[in-house]
Amino acid sequence: MIPATEADVKTRLAEGRLMETVDQMSPVYLEGIKRILTVSADTELISAPAYYYAAQDAPSINAYVSAMGIIQDELGHAHIAYRLLEDLGVNKEELIYERRPEEFKYPYAFDVSLETWVELVVANAFYDRAGYVLLGDVFKHSTFGPWKRALTKVDREENFHLRHGETWMRKIVEEPSGREKLQRAIDWMFPLTMEWFGLPDDLKKHTEQLDYGFKGSTNNTLRQIWMSTGVPLCEELGLRLPVHFDKGQGQYVFDFPFPCEFDAKNKRWLFEKGPISWDEVLKRWKARGPMNAQFVGNVQRGHRELAAMKQ
Repeated sequence: MIPATEADVKTRLAEGRLMETVDQMSPVYLEGIKRILTVSADTELISAPAYYYAAQDAPSINAYVSAMGIIQDELGHAHIAYRLLEDLGVNKEELIYERRPEEFKYPYAFDVSLETWVELVVANAFYDRAGYVLLGDVFKHSTFGPWKRALTKVDREENFHLRHGETWMRKIVEEPSGREKLQRAIDWMFPLTMEWFGLPDDLKKHTEQLDYGFKGSTNNTLRQIWMSTGVPLCEELGLRLPVHFDKGQGQYVFDFPFPCEFDAKNKRWLFEKGPISWDEVLKRWKARGPMNAQFVGNVQRGHRELAAMKQ
């Protein structure tokens, strides 16, 4: 099969037609869409073990069941993305079960353990909000037809996840010491959420995500969209975020050095050391975090045990 040329792709997109099959894609478009789909699939997949551990601290059976429902949704979202990758010529089994843990591509935030129910609901309100913002943008702008249609379901369920987090934050803040518990979680989870959206626009490497319409907004814009709803939520609950709205710039501005060094073991940002370079952040991301091997191992263990039984 002869792949489409760049001219073919540009013509199709200029006519407002979606990409549907591999033969309509140029090599650059194909590699780009596979890259963004892999990040999406890996993120949904690894959220399952991350959320599962924290769900063991659920305050009631009903709360535990709601967390399991969210985990089931996330696994379904991962399956959608991996299935689309399979249609693009990727071996789905190898991608999930044969990669090394450090080869998975998902936000560093999921490499830091969620240990309590409070941290889980903040993850729903923060991390799932990030997912909702990102995938909502893809849903609106994507030029890859199969993913655009599949995200109709995913978009609605991610919205439920973040609402679950909001509802529980409102409950917890009314409990004795609830606001303090939420604040401790927010203090380390908010900067990780801001990292979720990737490099600042001037350092972004893969411009094909915008050039080919894989998404419609830049990383900096997506961060601002998150803060437009996430910051008011925290203000409503009397919780502090290290940001303020600058009327002159018409946007939120960080009140902490971004990026900066993170002590993953103790879940603490070393603001006092000042800003670091994004090269240093990329080095941390590439090295992965403390839960990477365990979470990927949880996903791959059953497959390996089954394979061993067949021998």
